[in-house]
Amino acid sequence: MPPDASLPSQVAVVVVGAGVIGAAVAWHLAARGTTDVLLVDGAADADSGEASTLRATGGYRAQFSTPINVQLSLLAREALRRFADDTGVDPHYRPVGYLFLAHDAATLATLARAQAVQHALGLHEATMLDAAAAQGVAPHAALDGAVGAAWCPSDGTIRPREILRGFRDDAVRRGVRVAWDARVTAFARDGGGRITGVTVTRGDGERATVRCDVVVNAAGAWAADVAALADVALPVRPVRRQVAVAMPVPALHDALPMTIWTRDGFHLRVRDGQALLNWPVDTPAPHPTSLALHRPWLDAVRAFTDARVPALRGVPFDDAAHWAGLYELTPDRTVILDRAPGCANLVLVNGSSGHGVMHSPALGRLAAELILDGRATTLDITPLRLARFAEGAAHPVSDVI
Repeated sequence: MPPDASLPSQVAVVVVGAGVIGAAVAWHLAARGTTDVLLVDGAADADSGEASTLRATGGYRAQFSTPINVQLSLLAREALRRFADDTGVDPHYRPVGYLFLAHDAATLATLARAQAVQHALGLHEATMLDAAAAQGVAPHAALDGAVGAAWCPSDGTIRPREILRGFRDDAVRRGVRVAWDARVTAFARDGGGRITGVTVTRGDGERATVRCDVVVNAAGAWAADVAALADVALPVRPVRRQVAVAMPVPALHDALPMTIWTRDGFHLRVRDGQALLNWPVDTPAPHPTSLALHRPWLDAVRAFTDARVPALRGVPFDDAAHWAGLYELTPDRTVILDRAPGCANLVLVNGSSGHGVMHSPALGRLAAELILDGRATTLDITPLRLARFAEGAAHPVSDVI
């Protein structure tokens, strides 16, 4: 729908947020025959806005330390392998591998414990490497005193924009509608707390209420604000992350593995021949959803790069290409997938904490099952319930993997 298209008066499902999570939910609903779905997004059109999806670097991994995240990754990997057949778009899943470098025995043990979880769930190709073997996998990297590493060759890279395009465009072909320049500003609710209508406000001030049966909160960094409209306290906050981009050099190419120095989280991937450099730390910002680049951060990344990527020593950064994006973070860095308490027809798919693109095929499928079948049937999503925080059952947080 172009920005000036009229809003329908009633639909079966309103999905708030047309990024990769919202698009994945809409696609899975449509693939199962529920096409009376409206995606609502505040961006002006499909190629603009501040969505996390368009600012993701595009990593895929199943190397996690918690069972539910490994399960989500493996379910997503199945979908990525058939994504082109399902949607007509190549997601560019390329299994170039992920290498987690450990610089002390304690970190190496943490990686080994995580790998035991991965093996138990079927990720048998994940393996531990000594320092020499790690250097063989990553000849482009100075290992900076690493004593070993965790390695999985089936991890790799994906193209966030293409995954979003595949889900959203094919959903539209199947009958899903999209309203751009449209923000959800209120919910109408009945005496039992259920949402009966979604008030949508356009940038020009036009306001309309769309009656519906189900609402999906897929609003990314703004998820807590949307949940608050239904009096739901959602522990999701926006966190800015920045990416530096180096000028191309022949020694760095897209087939190199994602490489992570776990002592500080600095990591490197190569996309279209350019190194993407990420150091995931908090930096000052004028407001929580600011995408302004913090320049002093670049100085630290320059120093990391010169020390750890020999091919980039003295190579200029591409200053016009750096960017910042938003994670939507939960306290345990794990997504929430649940029905909202006190508002049973509000489905929460929020707080992917940097893993939204890679897990979107799995989360879209599970959310569609929750809506259409009354429960998720492919995976047990109990570990993703919102109540885990109040119950003291949050997942352990690892700064390593």
